[in-house]
Amino acid sequence: MSIWSRISDALAALRKGETLRHVFERMRTPPERSVAFTIAVIALGAKMAKADGQVTRDEVAAFREVFRIAPRDEANAARVFNLARTDVAGYREYAASIRRMFENDPGMLCDLMEGLFHIAMADGFYHPDENAFLEDVAGIFGLDESAFRALRARFVPEEKPDPYTVLGVSPDMPKEEIRKVWRRQVRQTHPDAMIARGLPEEAVRLAEKRMVDLNRAWDEINGARDRSGN
Repeated sequence: MSIWSRISDALAALRKGETLRHVFERMRTPPERSVAFTIAVIALGAKMAKADGQVTRDEVAAFREVFRIAPRDEANAARVFNLARTDVAGYREYAASIRRMFENDPGMLCDLMEGLFHIAMADGFYHPDENAFLEDVAGIFGLDESAFRALRARFVPEEKPDPYTVLGVSPDMPKEEIRKVWRRQVRQTHPDAMIARGLPEEAVRLAEKRMVDLNRAWDEINGARDRSGN
């Protein structure tokens, strides 16, 4: 059974009077957790897609890059998107529900933020309203400012990302301490580790970009430190 079929089964509860938020709030353990993650990304992504005043084809296509959607599942995927887009509940209510759902796994919340950044940059432009949306959601999720800056540095190509910001470390940290941070993040980014946390396989592909960004940042820092003798 595809994840979209499982989502369709979960959404059958809507016909019994449950809200979309209630559906994914009660999905706290695997395998339902991967379904909840998918619904959460789409629900917040649908809300964010309206933050800049329009939903573009590029933003819709970005969902297809994060989640493999077979032709037979397109109707179910569209239903989730449209439910979230037309729901009268505000995005802050969704974000608060998601924070409670993953309160014991902050890494999952960071993974979710990656999906939202991917969608925000789908049209090649990072709108100020999208930044405000993502910054607010990150705050509701409990991510600190440095974590948000690290995510933004990786996804928003306004300028060459600072490698220290990407790794979330300080330039005055010893090289070996930075190496430990880099290695820990690389371990956490391994596909097996992400699937073990309950991410759907469809979303793990985002880890490929994260791994590239982390390794590039470490290579830059390591090379600079070697040249300076630090």
